Amino acid sequence: MFITLATDFGTSDYFVGAMRGVILARNPQARIFDITHEIPAHDIRAGAFILLAAYREYPERTVHVAVVDPGVGSARRPILIVTPRYFFIGPDNGLFSYVCEREGEVRAFHLTNERFFRHPVSATFHGRDIFAPVAASLTLGVPPEEFGPPIDDLVQLEPLAPQRVGENEMRARIVHIDRFGNCITNLTRADLTEEMIARGAHLLANGRKISSFRRFFDEGTTDEPFAVWGSAGFLEIVIKLDSAAQKLGLVRGQEIIVRLAGD
Repeated sequence: MFITLATDFGTSDYFVGAMRGVILARNPQARIFDITHEIPAHDIRAGAFILLAAYREYPERTVHVAVVDPGVGSARRPILIVTPRYFFIGPDNGLFSYVCEREGEVRAFHLTNERFFRHPVSATFHGRDIFAPVAASLTLGVPPEEFGPPIDDLVQLEPLAPQRVGENEMRARIVHIDRFGNCITNLTRADLTEEMIARGAHLLANGRKISSFRRFFDEGTTDEPFAVWGSAGFLEIVIKLDSAAQKLGLVRGQEIIVRLAGD
């Protein structure tokens, strides 16, 4: 069984290595893979997007452990989420919102059975003392129900889907800005179809009209913002060889208006 790790820990400290050690101590046969450890510190929304973009690339029954946990040690719950194909372990702070929205059919459990924890449990490192040992135990065949009671009130971020406003307008938003400054929106091909684009749909980003839709990054011209369908399945606002975020003054969470008519 595969276990992935996605955290904001970076790689200069002992945190990731300690989590790996706990997993292997419980299940030496576990296969551990890193999605990333460079999620910006405490940035739950960035973590939620990165997990959404990566989790389906792994085999069925992979256990995804995600830790972006500014509330560690507080009343926030450690949780296990079960979907038809995957498992997710981490803090109940919205980190799994986008995954749950996409999956639809999920079961969630509050991790309370201390028999599966590493002891003593640190109030500042649940990644090592709760999430890692629970993930290892799950790969050894422990049923999800053994870890704690079911819950149905998970903390959720704002919905990922854009909002339709009348017949000719949608309100989308930037959900992620990657290291190249590409601005990833929450628009999918189901939201903005090729037919809509052919009829003249365009974007308004910080007052700038973007009506050029290209297939890949190098197809654009220097300084011209355009839109491209990115590898994660979302529409991205980009500028060739430059940062669209900096050039257009865009930030995550900023509203993007989609005009479906040609005016």
